[in-house]
Amino acid sequence: MSPLAAPQPLSLVFLLGLGMASERTSCPSRCSCQYLEVNCTGQQLQEFPEAIPLDTRQLILAANNVSYLPAVELSFLADLVYLDCRKNLLGDDLDFTFIGVAKLVYLDLSFNNLTQVTFSTFSHLLSLVVLKISDNPNLVAIEKDAFTNNTWLRHLDVSRTGLTFLDTSTVQDLPNLRFLGLSNNLWHCNCSFLDFITWMTESDVHFPDADNITCYTPGSLRALKMPAVEAQLHFSCLTQLHKQDYIFLCLVGLCIFFAGTMAAWLAGICAVLYKVHTSKGGEEEEED
Repeated sequence: MSPLAAPQPLSLVFLLGLGMASERTSCPSRCSCQYLEVNCTGQQLQEFPEAIPLDTRQLILAANNVSYLPAVELSFLADLVYLDCRKNLLGDDLDFTFIGVAKLVYLDLSFNNLTQVTFSTFSHLLSLVVLKISDNPNLVAIEKDAFTNNTWLRHLDVSRTGLTFLDTSTVQDLPNLRFLGLSNNLWHCNCSFLDFITWMTESDVHFPDADNITCYTPGSLRALKMPAVEAQLHFSCLTQLHKQDYIFLCLVGLCIFFAGTMAAWLAGICAVLYKVHTSKGGEEEEED
């Protein structure tokens, strides 16, 4: 074998290493890159940045003007575990956006324009531990099964949104939940919300800024904290009858009255028939 052939494997390794190094050092325009991290904070980006290294594990897009997250481009970042998109213009079109980043552990979507959260929004994030969707003033609805697949979720913040109601099962069925932000929302404290308030007082979950978890409507309960509201709702919801309840009770009473009257009438007829029958039997015996 020629002496010049021996260094070939070494040169091949060197070239491969050089190629990998160049791939890692590629960085999107106007962003700074460190090992496994891409930081594009405050660069007035209008769109999702291009040329993000595929081995990126931490991506920070905070304080930009991004209004759309492309699911395809995100799916190339299969090792992504940390995504910060706070203070952008993201709207409600997030269903199936995170289908390709199943390893994501931390997701911050606060200070955006979200309007709703459905089952399809975060259902593929099976490893999610921290989710921040606070400060979305147009967020008015979270489906009751929105976090069904997020069983590792430990930190959830929905403070300062447009929410008026949250189904108890939405958070009650999260076995690892330890932190839940609910302050400064427009909670409608009616009888339907009583179960959620009761769960709050009995659960081991920590509620930060608890002094600002208050009712917004009805006017008689506005600004009242949840423990005080629970006592009032227990009294009003469990003792107060509405118009429909009175109508129902009247119908039940009428049914009972007519049923009793019919029973008494039938009993009287049976008694008369029995008396007539016995009297005829006595007359026949006397004649014999």
